Amino acid sequence: MKIGLVIYGSLDTLSGGYYYDRRLVDSLRGRGNDVVVYSLPWRNYAAHLADNLRFRLPLGLDLLIQDELNHPSLLTANSQPHPYPVVSLVHHLRSSEEHPGLVKALYRLVERGYLRSVDGFVFNSKTTAKAVQSLAGETKPSLCAYPPTDRFGSPLAEGIVARRAACPGPLRVLFVGNVIRRKGLHTLVEALARLPAGSATLTVVGSLTPDPAYARKIRGLVASLGLMQSVSFRGILEDDSLRQAMQESDLLAVPSSYEGFGIVYAEGMGFGLPAIGTSAGAAGEAIEEAGSGYLIQPGDVTGLAERLAALQSDRKLLGRLSLGALERYRRVSPWEKTAGEVHDFLQKMVS
Repeated sequence: MKIGLVIYGSLDTLSGGYYYDRRLVDSLRGRGNDVVVYSLPWRNYAAHLADNLRFRLPLGLDLLIQDELNHPSLLTANSQPHPYPVVSLVHHLRSSEEHPGLVKALYRLVERGYLRSVDGFVFNSKTTAKAVQSLAGETKPSLCAYPPTDRFGSPLAEGIVARRAACPGPLRVLFVGNVIRRKGLHTLVEALARLPAGSATLTVVGSLTPDPAYARKIRGLVASLGLMQSVSFRGILEDDSLRQAMQESDLLAVPSSYEGFGIVYAEGMGFGLPAIGTSAGAAGEAIEEAGSGYLIQPGDVTGLAERLAALQSDRKLLGRLSLGALERYRRVSPWEKTAGEVHDFLQKMVS
């Protein structure tokens, strides 16, 4: 098949969604398909809506995949008769995030029109599938294909994980994600400040450039709460350095206001890291409450601080959750199997 993929910006962009897209492209090409990537420039939402004045579906394809992130640019193009099936790859809906009322209403209106304009869907989680079906109000051919979580290879050995959890000292908390408000780093920093001094450290891995104003706010918050010696900002790390950071941590905490899935939760579990996420979105599809981590309400500083304090003081609890995280990781379906299911689904859409 000759398959197109529409994205914003570069396929090499560092985020869970773009990592999924890259792995999917590689897997489709590995199965003998010709995959062409069509990139639209990153701009603001209004400018993306203006793309409808000029962007049209490319010719000469058997099927086109559109990353749903591009939805505001594609309404007019999709409204024309499709020369081939158009499949939307949905990581999560913009309208599922927290936004002011009128802004969210606009996003819902535009996304609903877009979702109704495509022929089928690939979802990254059951939660995303339900959100799309609820907003679109109709059922179309679809597949739930969980993201790849195997980029670091085999999981750590149980013995290494158990010994690490039993070591005394500060609880070593790891945050991995772009430093944007949706990822909830402010909640984590405020929770850390409620713990006894010196009882926990926080390593922040992720880009500080997507929202510079928020990044400055976080640095100011760390300083005002007296956490300069406890919080380190590592920026973007290559895989080898990120692997080392995970090996040297006790816990992964990314208390996002919404996640379409959250690849990093599952990746961390391969290192025996219990995960703390929130009940909003699909984190619960990766994190088993009190089995491989915890789910808190978005913005629940008190609840998060209580979980951190318990894990710092009770190393047996930390060890149990760490081994539970390893077990959860081992039950994840291999990416090659999932990629094969996506390939078969796309072939059926063409036939």
